Amino acid sequence: MTPVRVGDWTLEQLFLGQPADLERAEDGPTAPMTLRFAVADASETATGTGATGVTIRVQPDRYSVTDTAVHFEGRSPELGRVIFDGRLDQGALATARRNLGSDGVVLSGTLTAGGQTARDVRLAWWMGD
Repeated sequence: MTPVRVGDWTLEQLFLGQPADLERAEDGPTAPMTLRFAVADASETATGTGATGVTIRVQPDRYSVTDTAVHFEGRSPELGRVIFDGRLDQGALATARRNLGSDGVVLSGTLTAGGQTARDVRLAWWMGD
């Protein structure tokens, strides 16, 4: 909803797979959840895409998803330890799904990356491509 920056990086996306993806991941090395960051740049567009196009995807070392919470822990060479703790709003999520996307906040929480912590991270739901 609002750009979240940590150092030279802007959070672009938290990808969270479908329930079947989460179940399959318990039996193998696939990552049903990733965080994507782009190089933060003064000339970036409203969508948060850095002008340089440099992005990184952080895979989880550990994660959990419940009806009300999302927890992610991973590591990247660029950002070091990355942690996201969020609260899911099921009512807002249901509305966003019905509308195939919404401007409403469905997930809010705290992101720690690059030795910095961003509070009040607010994410909307998007159905994807």
